[in-house]
Amino acid sequence: MPSALRLSVRHVFIAFVACAIPTAFAADAPPTATPEPVTVIKAGKLIDVASGRVRNDQVIVVQGGKISAVGAVGVTLVPPGATVIDLSSKTVLPGLIDTHTHVTGDPTTPPYYEYGISIPREALKGARFARDTLLSGVTTIRNVGASGYSDIALRDAINAGDVIGPRMLASGPAIGSTGGHCDSNMLAPEYDEHAEGVADGVVAVRAMVRRNIKYGADVIKYCGTGGVFSKGDTPGAQQYTAEEVAAIVDEAHMAGRRVAVHAHGAAGIKVALKAGVDTIEHASLIDDEGLELAKKNGAWLSMDIYNTEYTQAEGPKRGELEEFLRKDREVAQAQRDNFRKAVQKGIKLTMGTDTGVFPHADAPKQLAYMVQYGMTPMQAIQAATKVGAEALGIEQTTGQIAPGYSADIVAVTRNPLDDIHAMDSIEFVMKQGTVYKQ
Repeated sequence: MPSALRLSVRHVFIAFVACAIPTAFAADAPPTATPEPVTVIKAGKLIDVASGRVRNDQVIVVQGGKISAVGAVGVTLVPPGATVIDLSSKTVLPGLIDTHTHVTGDPTTPPYYEYGISIPREALKGARFARDTLLSGVTTIRNVGASGYSDIALRDAINAGDVIGPRMLASGPAIGSTGGHCDSNMLAPEYDEHAEGVADGVVAVRAMVRRNIKYGADVIKYCGTGGVFSKGDTPGAQQYTAEEVAAIVDEAHMAGRRVAVHAHGAAGIKVALKAGVDTIEHASLIDDEGLELAKKNGAWLSMDIYNTEYTQAEGPKRGELEEFLRKDREVAQAQRDNFRKAVQKGIKLTMGTDTGVFPHADAPKQLAYMVQYGMTPMQAIQAATKVGAEALGIEQTTGQIAPGYSADIVAVTRNPLDDIHAMDSIEFVMKQGTVYKQ
């Protein structure tokens, strides 16, 4: 073959390959992704918890479970084909955050009946209560104590879409000392019963923190003082030494976990704060020194000032021990008075309700008590949204209605800034862009 002809054939072959390669790659390329559906919410009033202001006639654009835009009606672009939810007659605000729950706990069960509830049964109850919680308008919870890591299993089930419920941070079994509030003290000695989170001594508490983290805990919860619903102890009594507390906090913080301490008594609270604990749960008997230390350290107080109403009304009906009812009466008003002091001192407070002690669907009712004991309605709503998110370390994800945040949105007909009781019954609930109640 002449050399000129060979060159020509070679050029034709190269041209053919060059044209064919893009076609081959195009055939193997994945199809163009379908754009995620867009939902637009028209809000008559929008509570901006970041600024503490109310914005009228707003548009919230939601896509892919997140908020992509927020702005005034007529100014903010409504994408063509968007699903429009008209809440122009309602007040819209971020989904609530409850920083202290026991989502697998059933408040209707008598004390000794709980010994007949298996861990799988507890988890299934939790699935029901998680649904109740979400439909009440609480779109995020921090669960601080459950048997057998049932709360962690529930969290994972919600994340996988197996059941519906709020976003969850879970602790697994609470850590406590032998005979303390987080032990199991209801049975006679011959049963040798103890709770799975019991650990005594510096080495043991470090190991227990590591165990909880191993099995998926988002947060570490320990009991630093006695409690109300625990037999034989005193709410104000300290139950871990300073050395044990320092070990718990150090171990958790090394692993990037925050620490919540059950603490009614002043001494246990101050030991926890000096060790660098992140949140104080209950804080019923905190003294002035403890309040100042909490403010100095930037710790959050999570004070359950509503639930005594339910405990005193319903506890006797279900056979609650008189010891528990008495202790509840003894600390309830002191806790409420100290809540007021904390508000006056500008200490960071969240909405921590202790659901499981009372019905999960009633969590938003605590907001009215937070107002009764010193907060403005805006402060109470901020505590239950923006401040709660900060306490849990998720302030970049949720807690306000703004671009880039999860579309966790609720609405009520009456303006809660005029009457906080409007929050007692939330009418619209969206979590991560999905509407669960409308």
